[in-house]
Amino acid sequence: MKRLILIVTVLALAVTDCGGGDDISAEGQWARNSPMNAQMGAAYMNITSADGDTLVGGSVDSSIAASVEVHAMRPVEGQEGEEGMAMMEMVEIPQLGLPAGEAVNREPGGYHIMFINIAKPLEIGQMIELTFEFEKADDMVIEVEVAEEAP
Repeated sequence: MKRLILIVTVLALAVTDCGGGDDISAEGQWARNSPMNAQMGAAYMNITSADGDTLVGGSVDSSIAASVEVHAMRPVEGQEGEEGMAMMEMVEIPQLGLPAGEAVNREPGGYHIMFINIAKPLEIGQMIELTFEFEKADDMVIEVEVAEEAP
């Protein structure tokens, strides 16, 4: 009986330790196809963390890109474009908070994943394995399909 209790306790501790107790999911992931001489690529998706977490980094195989960054679009202060619309600039953000239970959208014109110094143009139908790193949860690997537009 003591042996059974010990086995159950060890299994419970192992399950509790897996994944940092955080349930993170990604939906609607896709990457934009790129022109021939492009140096950058972009991927978009919705990420939800059930318990709340922080996205702190990402990576892809070097055959895809040299590095991965999380970017956001923000208005440029004091500059307006056509029809009085604020000019926007793209900036790298070192981390992205994922509030508990809320989908954080990565979409054109908003948060997105940048592939820096792509090895070759991203082609429609190509599949990219993207790894995300989180503050609390274990790394998560997702498949991202290259497309002309969002699925």
